[in-house]
Amino acid sequence: MRPFFDGSEGQTPLDADETLGLIPPAVATRGDLNLLEEANIEQARRWALERNHPEVLTDGFVRELHRRMFRDVWRWAGTYRTSGKNIGVPSEQIAPKVRDLCADAVHWVEKGAYPWDEAAARVHHRLVSIHPFANGNGRHARLFTDVFLKTNGQAVGSWGILQAESGNETTQALRKRYIGALQAADRGDYELLVAFLRS
Repeated sequence: MRPFFDGSEGQTPLDADETLGLIPPAVATRGDLNLLEEANIEQARRWALERNHPEVLTDGFVRELHRRMFRDVWRWAGTYRTSGKNIGVPSEQIAPKVRDLCADAVHWVEKGAYPWDEAAARVHHRLVSIHPFANGNGRHARLFTDVFLKTNGQAVGSWGILQAESGNETTQALRKRYIGALQAADRGDYELLVAFLRS
């Protein structure tokens, strides 16, 4: 197994079967992998945000978005993980938990239960907490949340990009703030995650 799949760089570790799903043969470093994934994600971002998707809050769209984000890199893109991880729900609970999240979000929208940014933060947090895929869960949850916002006539999130581009925060500091916001959301406080969404 390539050493950069072991979780040492802040990513969720991949098991041996998952690493065998790597499609491009010439990936020697985490940097190589990041470049391949970024190119694939940019294609998926255009697909996701430049057209209308009437059925966003569905299990099928959750999987299709991940498939489009990683289909050129991982054979298991768009397939829920079957392995246990150090975070997330047990694998057999993934599909029902995703369906519950989608149903709850439909209800929040119909009832106007939360301001849009808080609803988006709740969608994002729940999806990250489920951790449905072997890899790419944070990036997937951010793009899924952006599609949720756009579908409902709201601006997509900036997810710390404004702070990074202004030079006010390093990538490491942004990641730490993002993790802290998710941890606050674990305790039911979405204020930091809403702020990160718009920073």
